[in-house]
Amino acid sequence: MADTDPAGPVMDRDEVDRALARLGAEHEAIETSLLALQDHAGRRLLEGARLTGVTAERWTSTEAAITLLWTYFDAYTDALRTARDIRSRRRWSSREDLVELTELLRGEPVTVAGSAAATAHAPTLSGGPGVLSERYSLAALVDRMNELYAASLDMVVAADAVWSALPARIDLLSAELRRTSGLAHSVGVRPGEHPAGDDLERITRTLTRLREQVVSDPLAFWKKAEGSSAPGGGKPDTTVYDREARALEDVRREIDAVLAVRQDAEKRIVRLRDVLSRADRTLAEARTARGEVLAKIAATEVPVVSGPPTALQEQVAAAAEYRRHAQWHRLSPLLESLEQKAEDELLRARESLTAVTAPLAVRAELRGRLDAYRAKVSRHGLAEDPLLVERYEKARRMLWSAPCDLRAAEQAVLRYQQAVSELLTGSTGVPGQARPDDRRGPGHA
Repeated sequence: MADTDPAGPVMDRDEVDRALARLGAEHEAIETSLLALQDHAGRRLLEGARLTGVTAERWTSTEAAITLLWTYFDAYTDALRTARDIRSRRRWSSREDLVELTELLRGEPVTVAGSAAATAHAPTLSGGPGVLSERYSLAALVDRMNELYAASLDMVVAADAVWSALPARIDLLSAELRRTSGLAHSVGVRPGEHPAGDDLERITRTLTRLREQVVSDPLAFWKKAEGSSAPGGGKPDTTVYDREARALEDVRREIDAVLAVRQDAEKRIVRLRDVLSRADRTLAEARTARGEVLAKIAATEVPVVSGPPTALQEQVAAAAEYRRHAQWHRLSPLLESLEQKAEDELLRARESLTAVTAPLAVRAELRGRLDAYRAKVSRHGLAEDPLLVERYEKARRMLWSAPCDLRAAEQAVLRYQQAVSELLTGSTGVPGQARPDDRRGPGHA
């Protein structure tokens, strides 16, 4: 036996005791970690699961790594026990003992016999293809065990995190999916008959497939954290789950809208008919007004008034039919469309009435203006002025005769206004100066 270890001089008793204490602490820590890994819920699930895909590949490698771990740990335990036995022979170790301890503690005293299966499945964690045994120092053996442990724990923690998060969430979403599907069926929303029914069928297929994939290949749904080297650094990938959850929420809102239709369909149809009835009455009033305008106003273009929209009435009848047969999924979009069309129709009818009666409104405004100026003249005691009387009577005959020529009547009113303004301006005694209440011009009374 050599006097010194290749790694350095012979260790003294204090160095040996400190090294044994350190190695004993490391041994205890490694044993605790290995037992924890052995009892880890994720490892037990992986051991009993039917795995596929990337998880199956990585679990094969991880199983081999765990096997190597225990092999290394047993070799480490044996070497540590041997060193402790040598140290315990004598209270004061002899030089021969110290030389032997130095070789154990600083040299490469540990030979690990690997297995062909373990080497094949964990090539990066062993000496390479075809190497069935390796020699290690105790420090190198600790480093190798730490490497194997970190890689194994990373895989186990990742799989366990996915299994802990996704299947339960998928089950909850599936329960909500079943509830929504029941409601959908009750209101006639079925696959092939309504888009929401097709969406429910697709979501059901996707969730079923997603759960199977998550259970058999959890690592396919694991997003490793960038820049993180800690075991289990990352989070479950919930992209597919989140997409289907949003899709189900959209369907649920649509079903809720259909349910709301079922609850107040009758009121909405009654209100819809009332709006269309008001539009019909307004159009009838516009047609009557158009006849009056054509009879009373000359040389005026009066827009034609269309009849009531029969297509809308037919759609309202279809809506009532859907309600009678509880076809709520058909009634819901139809009612929303009809309500907007009915409001548009009422607005169009009112605009038509306004356009038709515009000449009558102009005539009424001219009559009011003529009477206002007549009253002003009376307040100033000029009602008997011959020019004013002549022009007033002429304008009045035009405005109160049928058919009325609005252009000519407006000119007659303007001439009367002009005469009134000139007469009132002259009565102030200051030639060319208008009275304060006449400065707005002849178009204002």
